[in-house]
Amino acid sequence: MLDRLAFIAALAAATAAPPLTVPALAVAPATVPHEDFVKVAIETREGKITVALDRARAPLTVANFLHYVDLHRYDGQSFYRAMPYDKGGLIQGGIISDVKLLFKPIAHEPTSTTGLHNVRGTLAMARLEPGSAQSDFFILTEDIPALDAGANDPGFAAFGHVVEGMDLADKIFRDPRSAIKGAGPMKGQMLEPAVRIVRMTRVSP
Repeated sequence: MLDRLAFIAALAAATAAPPLTVPALAVAPATVPHEDFVKVAIETREGKITVALDRARAPLTVANFLHYVDLHRYDGQSFYRAMPYDKGGLIQGGIISDVKLLFKPIAHEPTSTTGLHNVRGTLAMARLEPGSAQSDFFILTEDIPALDAGANDPGFAAFGHVVEGMDLADKIFRDPRSAIKGAGPMKGQMLEPAVRIVRMTRVSP
């Protein structure tokens, strides 16, 4: 198993674009129901993954993700990275085609505050420093407690979980990777070819 700090450093490497000077998202209301899930279908060229976003526990992160979804900014993007960890790992997707599609970075919602955890099937935000997350996200294919917030580590913001299509997430993780693409710790982790995200849409209740 990778050392916790080495793994976190490798995951943080090149997972967010430079901040843009665009308007911030409106802050979600402070009082929300104890359970408030929003389902989103991630349709890829290999099939569909449906996720449930925990708007009650991670309102800022969910609002950011839905902002991209509702304006169709994930459409035509891809899952482009598969990072191994122990017997599994994670797949990463987001907007890497055009920085003009990105919104302003959002505040970090640590797992120590939300009560969520980075376990198999979790949807979490990729980032560089805390507070730098924009569009990139990942889906865990196994439990990775090293990504949860600790006493001296803000961790990565979990904000939802897979409810359908986990078998597809596992398949994408096993897809071929380039031996030469990717810089630094990302070398050898870039999917070849990347898995195109055809569209993302909210799922009606």
